[in-house]
Amino acid sequence: MTAKPLLQFLLFVLCMQLLPGNPAIAQKKNLTLQYVLSIPNPASHSCHVELRVNGWDQDTIRFKMPKWMPGYYQLMNYAQSVEHVSVKDELGRSIDVKKINENSWNISPLKNKSFIVSYDVKTEKQFVARSYIDSTHAYLVTAGVFFYVDGLINTPVTVKVIPNQWTKIATGLEPVAGKNDEFKAPDFDILYDCPILIGNLEELPSFRVGGIEHRFIGYDIGTFDRKLFIDNLKKIVESATTIMGDIPYKQYTFIAIGKGRGGIEHLNNTTFSFNGDGLKTKDGMNKMMNFLAHEYFHHYNVKRIRPFELGPFDYDKGNNTNLLWVSEGLSVYYEYVIVKRAGLSDERTLLANFDANITATENNPGRLYQSLSQASYATWNDGPFGNQGKDPGKSISYYEKGPILGLFLDFKIRQVTQNKKSLDDVMRFLYWQYYKKMQRGFTDAEFEQACEFVAGASMSEVFEYVFTTKELDYLTYLNYAGLTLKKEPVSTNTSDTKIKATIQRVDGLNFNQQSILMSWLNEHP
Repeated sequence: MTAKPLLQFLLFVLCMQLLPGNPAIAQKKNLTLQYVLSIPNPASHSCHVELRVNGWDQDTIRFKMPKWMPGYYQLMNYAQSVEHVSVKDELGRSIDVKKINENSWNISPLKNKSFIVSYDVKTEKQFVARSYIDSTHAYLVTAGVFFYVDGLINTPVTVKVIPNQWTKIATGLEPVAGKNDEFKAPDFDILYDCPILIGNLEELPSFRVGGIEHRFIGYDIGTFDRKLFIDNLKKIVESATTIMGDIPYKQYTFIAIGKGRGGIEHLNNTTFSFNGDGLKTKDGMNKMMNFLAHEYFHHYNVKRIRPFELGPFDYDKGNNTNLLWVSEGLSVYYEYVIVKRAGLSDERTLLANFDANITATENNPGRLYQSLSQASYATWNDGPFGNQGKDPGKSISYYEKGPILGLFLDFKIRQVTQNKKSLDDVMRFLYWQYYKKMQRGFTDAEFEQACEFVAGASMSEVFEYVFTTKELDYLTYLNYAGLTLKKEPVSTNTSDTKIKATIQRVDGLNFNQQSILMSWLNEHP
């Protein structure tokens, strides 16, 4: 077919698809999906889901369960926890359902537009990327609880929670007007971005930043100075939002899930393990502020300032990217910086965080085999902290080496611009240019270009440390801010040589070094 007839044919197909009577358009327009969630027997560690479907006008429908959740880049195979799938029409008659692969179910024949899919989800492990239910509470990872319609990921949905003895529900989902137990999402991506915590939850006094309400609500949060904690958390949010100069959500909720290990970031909320008893010491409070600063800053860095590959999501295969060192590693970098700028840590504490990253990186033999970009791409096999794949000892963690590159980039930009620009300017550029203006993610090349645009100079020497296993030149980059690195050998139970790294000020800082260091520390000389 020649170019002109082909173009005419494609235009004809497009016009036919847009006609009001087109079945596919009518199907999407009329289709409604309501999930009804109940927990009739919490002690069984399971929940029951009814998916009420109306407006489906085809003979067959396929439902799928995601294999992973955005924010945790490993296959979780949630479908393994699904049991007792059954389907009935609006008159209560059974409809055939067939599991066609590990996470897909076909339902056919469908002679009616309305039917109900029922199933149970078993929970067994307390982990922030997995659901967990017991006799006292329920933490539900929505990507592991709710089916989606294959090919219709953009369909709006509602979720109704059947009340039981528990009193509160915490989630980032938007409530249906006038209802405390029903929520809505414009599509499945938003549904899967909003875990649900149910129980006799405790909510601390909310605070406002930029006129926006921020809430903290959780399960079994322990005993601690609640006022001090909320005051500190407000300072964290203020410090982080100052970097970007914009708050892109209507409300933000910190959701403490109790035991469960780890934290997961979302657009307007974060879910995280929490033990308030650890906040009674200065060190415990500092570690928690670092942790929450990291998860909070993620609503900018990865949820909005995102690698091009991280959206739209492939819930079957995952989304590989070379840029998790930016999404995670630079979020680690900024957790340290945000806490310091908030006035909640001092210079020695800030530097000690980097000491730990450098020590871990230098003592990991994987640094000689795997680059940062490779570690980002391989996380699905090696795990986010490395050394979980087929070749232990030959992989690294972007959580450890990534913040070091953040430090290098920041100091290099400050050096070549006489401290007029910094890594903050790069993050703002990415936010306003790619998220706000272009409404898409950035590529590897575009991230490097953004750094060079801000710096007004080549940054290729820094990016060598991203794409190769070249040994890190700490002394050059630290010296820009009047700092140096001391490495001391430490004794171990093996024959391996280990080191402990400590960043220190050099003697006699010159004017440029003093300017960069004081600006980076957010202090005055």
